[in-house]
Amino acid sequence: MPEISFPRSVPTYCAASLTLSCPATVNGKPTLYSITAEALETHFGARSPREEDLVRAFTSHRQRIERIAEGLFELTQAREILLRSGHIRFSG
Repeated sequence: MPEISFPRSVPTYCAASLTLSCPATVNGKPTLYSITAEALETHFGARSPREEDLVRAFTSHRQRIERIAEGLFELTQAREILLRSGHIRFSG
């Protein structure tokens, strides 16, 4: 089981891919996890794909999002992950 942590930081918005990204550490190595605007709108109540709406939804649901990201890091052993709507839907 990998050791995973999520340092507190402000998410980084990417307008080109409509994602928010945050740092994570997996087994002591820095990495990133991202979440799509679609996932934030569909599952976490973001009102639009605008940065401020996405960040507000992310911040309000950060604990659950990080729990889902942790599960995906464990499952895939990937160095960077992108959470999509389907990941949220099937996370339980």
